[in-house]
Amino acid sequence: MSATSVQEAPKKAVATNAIKFLFGGLSGMGATMVVQPLDLVKTRMQISGAGSGKKEYRSSLHCIQTIVSKEGPLALYQGIGAALLRQATYTTGRLGMYTYLNDLFREKFQRSPGITDSMAMGTIAGACGAFIGTPAEVALVRMTSDGRLPVAERRNYTNVANALARITREEGLTALWRGSLPTVGRAMVVNMTQLASYSQFKTYFRHGPLQMEEGIKLHFCASMLSGLLTTITSMPLDIAKTRIQNMKMVDGKPEYRGTADVLLRVARQEGVFALWKGFTPYYCRLGPHTVLTFIILEQLNQGYNKYVLGSNKSTGL
Repeated sequence: MSATSVQEAPKKAVATNAIKFLFGGLSGMGATMVVQPLDLVKTRMQISGAGSGKKEYRSSLHCIQTIVSKEGPLALYQGIGAALLRQATYTTGRLGMYTYLNDLFREKFQRSPGITDSMAMGTIAGACGAFIGTPAEVALVRMTSDGRLPVAERRNYTNVANALARITREEGLTALWRGSLPTVGRAMVVNMTQLASYSQFKTYFRHGPLQMEEGIKLHFCASMLSGLLTTITSMPLDIAKTRIQNMKMVDGKPEYRGTADVLLRVARQEGVFALWKGFTPYYCRLGPHTVLTFIILEQLNQGYNKYVLGSNKSTGL
């Protein structure tokens, strides 16, 4: 049989990089709709006591009660537009870049990435996503914290577009990337810790004493423990990010000089453990958000593969 008579097998249809980026953003946005109140509580508690050291809230529950009684139940979703925009930028960039790097690694080395490889790719993806998402993060922090300020001091952004426009007009374009250094640093720590610990916990639950099978239960348990480690390691940087992005100019000078200044002043004025202020809502948000993000992502992938590509095989991360 001649070579010309041999027909090449048709190439298998696969999701494009654009679809991978799109699904990453949509999955993060879907999860955010569920956990946004916890993110708002976390932000309020991190800003509480800034400067004076006086605590405004005794606990996460007290914070929720205070917000609902003073601002109404819908205030728990204050800044939801900015939160969704953040996911549309940060999560799209983070998951899309990680998927791209993961596929590139498999193609080049013809093997699955190891833990160290995944940590490195997660660090790069986190940094890229965080830099892209910083403007939305700045708007989110300001919108979620506005309700705690005296009426005369509130910024009163009407929506995320108004917030971005006013920040640019009143403080300059670079203000949209205020706190980008701790934001990127936090994202690198979060992604590196999440990927490595999630993989280890998942392996332990599957092959250890519990012998758990692949499924939502396994993903939930591994994600919650991974979220605990990630919360412990990333919270000080998250505190610094939140304080810098929410700061105002005092006598023409910024309230904080940088990440190190925030960490030192918080530890000195409010105590070392204040660096983990808002731990409970942060942890309760991070774990479920991770689980929901990947469950939604898997469903989107399965639906796309089944109805568009005509395949029942999942191509999630």
